Amino acid sequence: MKIKRSERLIDMTHYLSEHPRELVSLTFFAERYASAKSSISEDLVIVKETFENRGIGTLQTVPGAAGGVRFIPGVRKDQAEEALSVLSEQVSRSDRLLPGGYLFMTDILGDIHLMNHVGKLFAGAFANEQIDLVMTVATKGIGIAHAAARYLGVPVVVARRDSKVTEGSTVSINYVSGSSKRIQTMVLSKRSVKQGARVLIVDDFMKAGGTAAGMKNLLEEFSATVAGVGIFIESEQEAGEERLVEDYISLLKLRSVDEKGKTIQIETGNYFDRVSSFLKQ
Repeated sequence: MKIKRSERLIDMTHYLSEHPRELVSLTFFAERYASAKSSISEDLVIVKETFENRGIGTLQTVPGAAGGVRFIPGVRKDQAEEALSVLSEQVSRSDRLLPGGYLFMTDILGDIHLMNHVGKLFAGAFANEQIDLVMTVATKGIGIAHAAARYLGVPVVVARRDSKVTEGSTVSINYVSGSSKRIQTMVLSKRSVKQGARVLIVDDFMKAGGTAAGMKNLLEEFSATVAGVGIFIESEQEAGEERLVEDYISLLKLRSVDEKGKTIQIETGNYFDRVSSFLKQ
């Protein structure tokens, strides 16, 4: 049954947003709505303009018999600035301070609205990269990985500290923690990553980068390619401190923690330095 154009536009928009980066043919939409391809093409022009004007993303057109359209989530610069401001305000709250200068982050990592901000920001940062899956290490990076994967339309794989029987055969490596200089183990199921996959690594916090470097080394065992590294919060680099990972995008930077004064100084990470060239104004 043929439906009204307004209904068609709403359903089409919903479908595309639920299937980011997936190539959808005009034939699929034409059959779904019992409409001519010319009408579908006109509708897609409207959807594309709306997505771009509202800072939701864009539609890529792929020509040819096997072509169609692909929704690429994105974010405008002003939206990114607002999202980073909200995240910074939340992280810098004084009641997050724990003994030893640690920060309580569980509530942020479990807040779906804040994680939506994180997912959109990483989707915008890596919009031009071919990514097959998102990888993190248990446990605090899992929420961030799922947020990014949601907008990139790819699966999530989680490296663990020890092997589980439910993982089947695994690959494990030893790596040196960048901050504590301790030898640690990282394990990943052999079924998790296909050979040659392009992987986005994400993590909640980076000091010297030992964990991210460990994930990169682990992916080498799968002949996979690191498509990028996304960090929620990086610490201020101390004098003489060597970063084990240099090419990464961070959303926030932890400048300092004052336990006596109960203050946490947070600023924007290197996000705009790395991605401003393709963020829409």
